[in-house]
Amino acid sequence: MTKAPTAVICLSPYQGGMEIDSLKLAQMLGDVSNVTLIAQKDRFIAREYKKNGHPSFALEEIAFTKSLSPSIIFGVRRVIKEKGIKNVLFLGASELKSLYFSFLGLEINLIIRHGTTKSSPKKDWFHRLIYSNVNYHVAICEHLARNIEYIIPFGGHTQLKVIYPSLNLKPSQAIDFDAKPHHPLQLLHVGRIAKGKGQKAAIEACKILYENQIDFIFHLVGGFHEPYKEEFMDFLNTLEYKEKIRLAGHTDNVEQYYLESDIFLFPSDGEGLSNAFIEALAYGLSCISYDNTSFPELQNLGYTFSLVQDQQIDQLKAVLLQNAQTFPSKMKLQNNASGVQTFFTSKNELENLASLLVG
Repeated sequence: MTKAPTAVICLSPYQGGMEIDSLKLAQMLGDVSNVTLIAQKDRFIAREYKKNGHPSFALEEIAFTKSLSPSIIFGVRRVIKEKGIKNVLFLGASELKSLYFSFLGLEINLIIRHGTTKSSPKKDWFHRLIYSNVNYHVAICEHLARNIEYIIPFGGHTQLKVIYPSLNLKPSQAIDFDAKPHHPLQLLHVGRIAKGKGQKAAIEACKILYENQIDFIFHLVGGFHEPYKEEFMDFLNTLEYKEKIRLAGHTDNVEQYYLESDIFLFPSDGEGLSNAFIEALAYGLSCISYDNTSFPELQNLGYTFSLVQDQQIDQLKAVLLQNAQTFPSKMKLQNNASGVQTFFTSKNELENLASLLVG
């Protein structure tokens, strides 16, 4: 059944998971609705749309400099009225104060998708006002659903749904689940190098391998959060095993690192639901994380990996050493790979999202 016209709105200027998701969701929902993606003019989302072409949905660009902006208010309102849009899927936060006025007096089915953990409650009178017209809050995991309930004010009609994201991971080549670990052992972390993303703790844990004379290479795939770069490099340069740490930077071919690695070491502090961690499961890697945020949830979904008590670096070292010395059963890792490819699919995500749209 075709749904009423839909707008996917993401006004972020940055290049990251949320921005990429906005393009993916617009394309996905194009199968069930006439979709318009509304983005900031001449920034990453708009440039990606123009570069790749997306015949399944249209693009509207809004030029603005502040999150509370007449350009957002009147620009988005114009698009909504001209295209007869009834469903709005919004990814973001700060621009909602403008969008509240964009939608004022219009019959909008407003859905907000949440993909990151928020820290401080927003239940003052102003936030109660701007969230008052939300029909659905969509969390991409149970951990984020609990976080939303704590942080976000709910109107009397607002519902909370958990819809897991799609990854549709199909390795470009067959994975040999019976292969022995590489020599030297290949470790991997994927993500922006920033405070809280786990690279520093992971590197510190590697000291146990060095002390036990286990040869290894640890690839960090991802660009720097620039304000953190100097602090991180100062830390790295103090290590006697710093030549074992390879900074790969940003790459468009991260699959090659998954295919050539043995252990995915990911002691992150504040993930929502880590795409990189799920990708590592899909490629059959032996994965290690802290027991915070959504990682216990992934174990409850049936995936096999090592959980370490949050922030316990000595325990992280011990588990890493154990993984390096007694590489886990490859059958368990194969089950991880097949499980990801049948659960985190666009079919599942589209069916769940489409059920929230009005006809």
